[in-house]
Amino acid sequence: MKKHNFSAGPCILPQEVFQEASQAVLDFNNSGLSILEISHRSKDFVDVMEEARSLALELLGLEGKGYKVLFLQGGASTQFLMTAYNLLQSKAGYINTGSWSDKAIKEAKIFGEVIEVASSKDANYNYIPKGYDIPKGLDYLHCTSNNTIFGTQIKEFPTTDAPLICDMSSDIFSRQLDFSQFSLIYAGAQKNMGPAGTTLVVIKEDILGKVERQIPSMLDYNVHISKGSMFNTPPVFAVYTSMLTLRWLKKLGGIAAIEEENEKKAKLIYSEIDLNPLFKGFAKEEDRSTMNATFSLVEGNLKETFDAMWKEAGINGVNGHRSVGGYRASMYNAMSMESVAALVDVMSDLERKA
Repeated sequence: MKKHNFSAGPCILPQEVFQEASQAVLDFNNSGLSILEISHRSKDFVDVMEEARSLALELLGLEGKGYKVLFLQGGASTQFLMTAYNLLQSKAGYINTGSWSDKAIKEAKIFGEVIEVASSKDANYNYIPKGYDIPKGLDYLHCTSNNTIFGTQIKEFPTTDAPLICDMSSDIFSRQLDFSQFSLIYAGAQKNMGPAGTTLVVIKEDILGKVERQIPSMLDYNVHISKGSMFNTPPVFAVYTSMLTLRWLKKLGGIAAIEEENEKKAKLIYSEIDLNPLFKGFAKEEDRSTMNATFSLVEGNLKETFDAMWKEAGINGVNGHRSVGGYRASMYNAMSMESVAALVDVMSDLERKA
C-alpha cells in the first residue's frame, strides 16, 4: 500500500531524488566510491557544493545581487544564535509568531536588547500580527515566514529600513516572493530541500562585519563564506540530496510551478475543513499556511474512529503538535495531490458514517 506521509519534518522528498541519492550511496558518479566516503575536498564533491549554491541563488532570483549561499550544520536552532552573534550590536526587533521565533528571541537576548515588535502569543499563535509599528534604529528585524506547529504563514512581509532576517525553514522554495527584500534567509533542509543535517543560509554580504565583538570561527558567517562552506567537513550527503532536490525543482519549472501546485493542495484540504461540519481549523483563515494545515475534530468522541480510518488508508504523520493538539497535514513541495486527496477522502467518509 502507498504511504501518504504528512510528517512535519523530516518529511517527504521527491521519489526520483530518493532513487538517485540511494544509488549514490552505493556508487557516486561511477567512481566506485560512495557519496558517504568520498573526500569533501575532491572535485566530485566540490562540484556538488558549487551547483547546490548556484541553484539556490538561481531559484530565489538572487544571482548578481550581492548574496552568498552557505550550507551549514546545526539546524535553524543554531541560526537563532548565529544571526544575533553576527548582527546584533545594540538592539534588534523580533516578530513573535510561534515556538521557533520565541526560541530565536531567547538566543538573541544573550547579545543585546531585543524588542518584541509584535506577537500573537495571546491567542496561542493562531494568527499573524498586523498593523504594528517598527522602531527606528534596529540592527535588524527578524521574522518567521511559516509556523509549522500552528499552521500560520506571513502573506505580506513588513517594510523596514533595518535588514530583514527571515527563518524560512518550513516554506523555502514553496512560493514566489521578492527574496531581495531579505538581507538574510535561513532554512533547515528537512522540509522542502533535503534530509536533516544541513541548513541553507542566504546572506547579503554587506550586512556583515559591523559588530564589535569577536566571533568564534565556527559561528562567523564571513569565515564560512571565505571557505565556501568548507571551513570544516560539510554534511556531504545532506548537501548532495539538497542539490538533487533543487535540480528537481528547476526541472519542474521553478518556484512559480511548485507554488501553483501548493495552492491547489491547500485549497483542497481547507475546503474540506471548512465544509465538513465534523472539523474545524485552528489558524485564522487569512493567515493559513499552504504548507501546514492544522485542524481538529469538533466532537472528541470521533477521534478513535477517525484515527483508525486514516491509518487504514495508509496515511502517516497527521497527529498535531502537543501544544495545539488535533491534526496537522504538512504538504511540502514533494507532497502529491493524490496524497492530499486521500486524506480528504477519509475526512469525507467520516462525515458520511457519522
